[in-house]
This record gives sequence, structure tokens and C-alpha cells, in this order.
Amino acid sequence: ADYSPFLGIEKGAVLQEARVFNDPQLDPRRCSQVITKLLYLLNQGETFTKVEATEVFFAVTKLFQSKDIGLRRMVYVMIKELSPSADEVIIVTSSLMKDMTSKTDMYRANAIRVLCRITDGTLLTQIERYLKQAIVDKNPVVASAALVSGIHLLQTNPEIVKRWSNEVQEAVQSRAALVQFHALALLHQIRQNDRLAVNKLVSSLTKGSVRSPLAQCLLIRYTSQVIRESANNNQAGDRPFYDFLEGCLRHKAEMVIFEAARAITELNGVTSRELTPAITVLQLFLSSSKPVLRFAAVRTLNKVAMTHPMAVTNCNIDMESLISDQNRSIATLAITTLLKTGNESSVDRLMKQITNFMSDIADEFKIVVVEAIRSLCLKFPLKHRSLMNFLSNILREEGGFEYKKAIVDSIVILIRDIPEAKESGLLHLCEFIEDCEFTYLSTQILHFLGIEGPKTSDPSKYIRYIYNRVHLENATVRAGAVSTLAKFGAMVDTLKPRVFVLLRRCLFDNDDEVRDRATLYLNTLGGDGAVVETGEDVKEFLFGSLDIPLVNLENSLKNYEPSEEAFDINSVPKEVKTQPLAEKKAPGKKPTGLGAPPAGPPSTVDAYEKLLSSIPEFANFGKLFKSSAPVELTEAETEYAVNVVKHIFDGHVVFQYNCTNTIPEQLLENVTVIVDASEAEEFAEVASKPLRSLPYDSPGQTFVAFEKPEGVPAVGKFSNMLRFIVKEVDPSTGEAEDDGVEDEYQLEELEVVAADYMLKVGVSNFRNAWETMDADCERVDEYGLGPRESLAE
Repeated sequence: ADYSPFLGIEKGAVLQEARVFNDPQLDPRRCSQVITKLLYLLNQGETFTKVEATEVFFAVTKLFQSKDIGLRRMVYVMIKELSPSADEVIIVTSSLMKDMTSKTDMYRANAIRVLCRITDGTLLTQIERYLKQAIVDKNPVVASAALVSGIHLLQTNPEIVKRWSNEVQEAVQSRAALVQFHALALLHQIRQNDRLAVNKLVSSLTKGSVRSPLAQCLLIRYTSQVIRESANNNQAGDRPFYDFLEGCLRHKAEMVIFEAARAITELNGVTSRELTPAITVLQLFLSSSKPVLRFAAVRTLNKVAMTHPMAVTNCNIDMESLISDQNRSIATLAITTLLKTGNESSVDRLMKQITNFMSDIADEFKIVVVEAIRSLCLKFPLKHRSLMNFLSNILREEGGFEYKKAIVDSIVILIRDIPEAKESGLLHLCEFIEDCEFTYLSTQILHFLGIEGPKTSDPSKYIRYIYNRVHLENATVRAGAVSTLAKFGAMVDTLKPRVFVLLRRCLFDNDDEVRDRATLYLNTLGGDGAVVETGEDVKEFLFGSLDIPLVNLENSLKNYEPSEEAFDINSVPKEVKTQPLAEKKAPGKKPTGLGAPPAGPPSTVDAYEKLLSSIPEFANFGKLFKSSAPVELTEAETEYAVNVVKHIFDGHVVFQYNCTNTIPEQLLENVTVIVDASEAEEFAEVASKPLRSLPYDSPGQTFVAFEKPEGVPAVGKFSNMLRFIVKEVDPSTGEAEDDGVEDEYQLEELEVVAADYMLKVGVSNFRNAWETMDADCERVDEYGLGPRESLAE
């Protein structure tokens, strides 16, 4: 491994090193190294306490006396990272303002950036004159610093920045590439809420005054925005500024050419004639020696293929050569684009190329290819045999759950949408289930077999595969196999006697669920294999198809509160809602075919409930309603670290104090927390569980339980005192002394608030839930806002 100069550095040691900032004879190189270490710690997420940050800040300000340019740059960066408070800013303001008018350009540029980062509106008016001069400065570094600062200040002090329009307009004409780029960005942000002003800006600049490639790319984006916004006000075919975009395709900078091509392909209602020049340019990029250009081109063509596949067909020969590209991202995009644009005659050739390609790429890329193949099969149903064989072959190869699930989902969709593919597709699934290592996929395939299998020309050939699952799989899959067998018996008359015999064998299974299902279906089918006179609703429920997404049914059942009114299955929504943002943690596509993957590991609440039920003092408190997030009761970096978790029961509250001893030379024994509940009148202490021993750096828990009125969200404030016996530990042997000293440590106060009695509840269908609430849940009230002069006020 490469050696890192920062390996193993600690905050305490670096803060000690920072004392070199106070030396009478400053060593610039040494000071720069210490600042680098401090910056490294800050960027690694290390937090400095208020005292530490203040001490470092004041020490750094002393470095302004050094004339070393390299050290001065480090000082600027350090001040920005520490972001001093308002009263501390005054200390460096005069030094920074002096640097802002310095003859050294580097000082001026960096001082502007720092001042604008840490200043408030009052100081900004004092230095505004200098900033306006800096915008039109001859040195591009100084001008860019002022413009970038303006972009940041626009968020906090827009009125001041908007007064700089004339200077910014002048900077747009600069010959320096970065200055023009930053000036254009700032000018557009100043005018962005005035559509007419943006139109005029774009119109004036598209006539050829922009030289910087970066600024040209920005201008292309602003032009696209104007085209989109004016689309509704123009007749069909009238596309203002299109000529400018097309002209950019002949620019000498590759980034401008690509930006223009991408902008043209993303225009609303773009015609094939308008697309042609952009596609031609992207086709040239496909054979570029630069991987980034090949990737950009093929990714853009991939998007175009979704809406205009015929426009991309001319690039197919070039894209076929990219299948063997060393960059797997480029190769995957080339494959999926070809699958979208290829014709029926090219399918077989593509399949041969993809077969060799699949073994070289990661699962996430394989999933993209599988979904593209599914789309191709739906586009050319006559090719279902070769495509289904391909999916079946890769299904038997190595791969993770998401990849295998994507293949199974694709086969299921093809079976449903292409009648000719049903027989072969079901057999492929049956063969896969014999080696499937994923319980979830096995049960879902069995469920699908129960729906589609009885409808085939020869349902009996699937019975063997299904019954094998009863012998060779875990209890969950065996239970699924029993249900599938019963469906075959109920829907295919000739199979009823055979299914009846197989179900009877399942009565001797060692799993309750399997036996219960077998008993239920035997009673429903009847002894001779005929369906007995059971209610139509029961038959439909057991053997009919469930046209409701299982995830919606699960949510509705969770939200159902037991009452005299029975659960109504018709109230379950049939549309699958999109997943909330907070749940979108796993990468990859959303489930489309068989449903969602199985639930993850048990929650923290389950772990807490298990812990509390194992303690005799709390065992009879009933079911745990909620556990809070840990609340810190000590400052960071103190000798004892304590946080508390509030466990809420119907008639009790248990405080779990998580304690850590951070002193290596001490052993704590008989650790308890003395809780003063004088400001929590509804609570009475009923039990406590001390911690017998707390060695160094080994977390432990002590508990205190309070009784409260049942079913009442009682609130209150609690004072906490950590009490323990301290024993000195010999560092060499690790043994503690026999005698100890009793000691106390004051902790922060703790509150039980109304929010501790509230749980988040998912509502699958908000409208239904809202409309079913009765009048008792509604409150009507009036609030006086007092006399006002206007509606806006």
C-alpha cells in the first residue's frame, strides 16, 4: 500500500503541534505542514469543540505577520474552513482588507474569497467598491475570485450583488476563458427570474461574442432553456436559436460539440431532420481514441434510442465494435442501445456477441442488459425462442439475488405477454427452481406456476417439479409448493386424484405451516378429489387469482384496526405506489415482475424488546411501544461518555443509560444513575438495575424504571447524577486496586416529551384513510391575525 503522510495522526497531537504558530521566529514550512494536518482532520469529519476551534483560529491569525506566499495561501484556506463567528471575524477583517488592496495578485484573489465567505451584510457594503473593481481587474485570477464570490453572495445578499450588473456585463467580454465562464454564470443567475432579460442575454451572446469553451457550454444550456420555455408560445416547426445549436456542432472544442449535440437530442418534439447533424457528430465520437468521448456519445445515443430508434440505426456498425471495448460501461451502453435499435435479422448475431460479453461484467450491468433483452423480445415476439433460451442459460450461471430476480421477472413478463412463450418459459422456471438458492424466488416462481401452469396444454408435466420441492426444500418453499399443488387439483379435473394423494403425504411433514395448508386444501378438495360444497368466496380466495399487489395488501392489513367492521379487501388500492425517498437506499432498479425482495434484518426495536424482557424487573411491563434515539448526556471528549435511550411502555418508562469509561487508569464499579424526578410529578421510580463493573473503553448499561399513569402521554424533566466507585488500575499489569473511592459525575438533564409517545405509521392510501375518519377527529377553530394593511402583509 502507498504510504500516507497522514496515517494515524490524532487531533490532540496536531493541536499540540499548532503551538508553532506562536513561535517568535516562524518556520513557514513547519506551519504549512501543521495547517495541512488540521485541514485533513476537518475534511475527514473530525469535529473541533468551540474552545479548540477558537484557539486554533486565533493562533492562525498570527501567521499574517509572515511574508511567505505559500503559508499565506494555507492561512486563507484555514480561515474559510473554520468559519469564525461574528465576534471573531473582526480579528481578521483588517488583515484581509489590507490583503484585498495588496499589490500581490494572489493575496487579493484569496482575500476576496475569504472575506466574502465569512463576512456579513454590514461589512459587505464597506468592501463593495473593491469587489466591483476586482470584477473588471486585468488579472483573471482576481476577476474570477470576485465573480465566484458574487455567485455565493447572491444566495444571501442578492440586492447588493444585483447592483454589479454593469461590471459583470463587462467581464462577460473578457478574453480570459474562466472569467468569461464565471461572469456568464453570475449574470444569468442575476437575471434568471426575468424571462425577457434571459431571452435578451442569450440573443445577444449567440451572435458570436463568447470565446471560452466553458462559457459556450453554459450558453448552450441557457439557449436550450429558452427554447423549452418559448415552445408553448411558438407554432409547430418554429424553433428559435436552433441555428445557433447546430452551428456549435462545428466548434473546435470537443466539449462544445458534445454539449450542442446533447442539447439538440433533448429538444421537445425534435424532428428526424433536426436530429441528423447531432447524430452524425455523435457517430464520429464513437470511434474516438478518448474513452470519455466514446462514453458520452454512446450514453446520449442510448437515450435517443428510446424515442427515435430509427435515427440511431446508422450508428449500429460503430456501436458493434464497442461491444469489446475495454471500458465495461461503454460496452454495456453499446449493447443496450443495439438491442433497442437492432432489427429482427440482427437479433441472433447480437445474442452470440452478448453471450461472451456477459461473463466479464458486474451484476448491475447484467441487469441493464437483461431488461434490454426483455424489451427486444416484446418488440420481436417471433424471436422469443432464442431470447428465452438466452435468459434460461444465464439464469443457471453464477449471480446475486437482484440479477437472478431481474431474469425471472423478465421470463414472467414474456410468458404473460407472448402466449407462444408460455410452455417453454414455465419449463425454464421449473428447471431453475431445482437449483435456486433464494427462498424468495422459489416461492414466487411456485406462486406463478399455480396461476399459469393449469392453463397450459399439458399441466401434468409440472407436478413432478412442484412435488420435489415438498421433499427437498426448506419449510417456506414446501408450504408454497403445497398451495401450488392444490391449485392444480382445483383447476384441472384429471389431476385432482393425483394431487389428493400427494397432499395426504404432506400431512406428515414436520412443519406446522405445511401440515395446516395440506389439511385446509384436503378439506376443500374433498376425499375423492372433487371440490366440496364450500362457499364461492372461499373457493375464489383459495384458488382464484389475486389481482391486488401483495405489498399494498400487506400495508392495508398493517393499518387495519380491529373493530366490528370486517376488513374489506376491495379497499386495497390496485396501483403500486412509488417507493418513498427515505426507503430508496439500495442501488439498482425497482422490482417489476414478482414483487419486492424479502425484508431485511430485525429492527432496533426488536433488539431493545429482547434486551428489556430478559431483565426480571421489567419483564411484566407489557409490550414495548417505542424506543427513542440515544440522547447524549455528556459533552464529547469527557472522561465519562453517557447517553440515554427512553423506552416507552403503556404504564412505565425505562431509561437505559449507555456508559463508557474513557480513562485507561480507572475501573468503575457499582455504577448507577441517581435520577431526580421532582420536575416530573406524574412519574414514580419503581426499579433500577446498576452496572456492576465498567472497565476502560468497554460500554455497559444501567437502567432506571418509572411508573406513570397508564395510557397517558405524561411529560417531565429529570436530573441525572452518575454515581460509582473508582478503583485505580496498574497500567503494566491491568489489575485494579482492592480499595476504591466513591465518586459522582453530574450529567445533563433529560426530558420526556409528547413526541416520545408518537410512532410513524405508513398510510398506503391517504385519500381513503382521510375520508374514513369520523367527525371526532376533526377540529374547527378561528384564529385572529389582527388588523393588517394589505393581503400580502
